[in-house]
Formats: sequence, C-alpha cells, structure tokens
Amino acid sequence: MSETARATPLEGQCLCGAVTLRATPAEPHLDACHCTMCRTWGGGPFIALPAGRELEIGGAEHVTRYASSEWAERGFCRRCGTHLFYFYKPAGSYACLAGFFPGADGFTLTSEIFVDQQPPYYHFTEATTRKTGAEVIAEMTQGE
Repeated sequence: MSETARATPLEGQCLCGAVTLRATPAEPHLDACHCTMCRTWGGGPFIALPAGRELEIGGAEHVTRYASSEWAERGFCRRCGTHLFYFYKPAGSYACLAGFFPGADGFTLTSEIFVDQQPPYYHFTEATTRKTGAEVIAEMTQGE
C-alpha cells in the first residue's frame, strides 16, 4: 500500500447512523485479540484497526463508554448497540473494529494477542506475530 493510501482517512458509521468514526491509521495492518473479555464483548475475536490517539468521533453524545477494566474502556452506540472502539487509557489510544470501516478491506492481519485464550474452534491462516496474555501484560507494564 502506498504512503498516500496509508494517510487516507477511513470513515464508518454505526448501524443507525448516529455515530461516525474517522481514523487515519499509521499502517495498513490489523490485530486480533483472543482474550475472553473481547470474545464475550463481540462473540468472537476482536479484529482491531489501530486508530491511535486521533480518532474523530461524530455523534459523541450517542456513545456510551464502559470501563471494562482499570486500564480500558469499550465504546458502543447507545441507540443501536454497535461496538465502536476499545480505548487503552494509559496510552490514550483507540483500536476500532476493522469491519466498521469499509475502506480497510485491503489491510492485513499481522498480529494476534492472548493466543493462550483462543478457543480451538477457529484459526487464522495468515502468518502473524502471536503473543500470550503473559507476554502482552509484561510489555504493557515494562514502562511503569
């Protein structure tokens, strides 16, 4: 993907149209989280588009944030229930559901986390970087 394509903002909206998101990902890649909390939240792995700190949220008055842990919030549309984002509080960064953005079709799955919590009934075929929950937590707490 060209530098110009990477800098192109992606836009999407929730099912009812009350909330819009606009993100400009730094790289054209996706991440997958297999943790129990993400799978409970969305019924399967969280296929995330890293949106960084600059996520533009239109219709913010329709967004409900749920504090799912001490370090994270999950956002959803309070009108239609569409899952919008995962917000990592220590870094102030967002990860959005890849399917929210029609323009992300050309992105590539490059990493998977909490692979030790992945159930045996699904697998991805892409060659990815795979980390256990312990590895992810260790990386998160290194700078503290």
